[in-house]
Amino acid sequence: MRFLPLCYALALSAFGSMSVEAFEPRLVGRIEISATLLDRSHEVGTFEGGIPANQWGAFGSGIAWLGRGNRYAMVSDRGPADGKAAYRCRYHIVDIVVNEKSSPSIKVDLVQTHLLFNAAGAPLVGSLTALSESQESRTLRFDPEAIRVLPNGHLLISDEYGPSILEFTAEGRQVGQLPVPSRFMPLHSSADPTAELPPINVRGRQPNRGLECLAISPKGDYVFALLQSPLIQDGGLDEMNKRVGTNSRLLEINRTTGATREFLYPLDSATNGCNEIEYLAPGRFLVIERDSKAGSEAEAKKIVEIDIRAATDISKIGSLPATALPAGVTPISKRPFLDLLDPRWKFAGETFPEKIEGIAFGPKLNDGSRVLLITSDNDFLPAPTQIYAFAYGDE
Repeated sequence: MRFLPLCYALALSAFGSMSVEAFEPRLVGRIEISATLLDRSHEVGTFEGGIPANQWGAFGSGIAWLGRGNRYAMVSDRGPADGKAAYRCRYHIVDIVVNEKSSPSIKVDLVQTHLLFNAAGAPLVGSLTALSESQESRTLRFDPEAIRVLPNGHLLISDEYGPSILEFTAEGRQVGQLPVPSRFMPLHSSADPTAELPPINVRGRQPNRGLECLAISPKGDYVFALLQSPLIQDGGLDEMNKRVGTNSRLLEINRTTGATREFLYPLDSATNGCNEIEYLAPGRFLVIERDSKAGSEAEAKKIVEIDIRAATDISKIGSLPATALPAGVTPISKRPFLDLLDPRWKFAGETFPEKIEGIAFGPKLNDGSRVLLITSDNDFLPAPTQIYAFAYGDE
């Protein structure tokens, strides 16, 4: 892992030479990873349902290219049973080779697994109960949802529980934390998600709908974090706590000064959520926006291109309306990029996964285009993890 800073420099060079206007994404292939494979954590024991503590599950929650060869970092989320298990949080180093001329066109090899620890060396776990509301610094519960690589080789991982954005060494030890405005935080945290809803909480992220998405600028000086759903105070929920809001927030953090800006991201539907963001060009990103339906019922599994350059900074707006635009506010612009349910890909059907959660550019292919990987999160269920490979960039 000591090669990461050099790798990142190579990644910056690749980004700098890519034309993002060249052509539409081209499908290279798809691969399924069995849900029964084991990771390299050497954890022992089992969780509810007989799931091994070292099962290689949910690793498609987040993915980032390390900048050299075919090596990626992938992060598993909080573990089995929706936060009821004391799962040791972890990330993985994975080799993913994409070659249109080989069969199969995608090959995956798990290289390493690193457990995650806080700054004091205590293990971070996915359990809902591992929190201390009176002393947030002693809270150990962590729900990793997105991962990105910094120029110094450290990793940024966003946590949905906090929500928070933590910096880790390549070995998995926390060494920093980025500032997240207090409006994103619930007033009261609880081991019971229903106790984090109104009327107990009148502000902050909705339970299990926090900072799901993370991107960084090529130099690592700016970080972008996008909520999965609107904040409670932004009209996210009605009086029955049903999701009705479509005005979510994209947070920009200046890593040098700590200054933040926020922009309004308009969801296509209140039943949709954002699950990942990837840097594309200055002010432009790719975002996964999807519904929560699986199989033949799935209706929205899209990657959209967004542009924040003309969007209004809404940092001083304490509360947004559920669906309407506040006077004088220009939202983030969106346009279609890739629809995974488009019949031409032949992905749609009974086995299509609910949770499309990871997206990352990788190395160049022989024709000068870039690898674009999209991953699913299998939530430690029997369904396999899906990895879709596209080519995008210069012809």
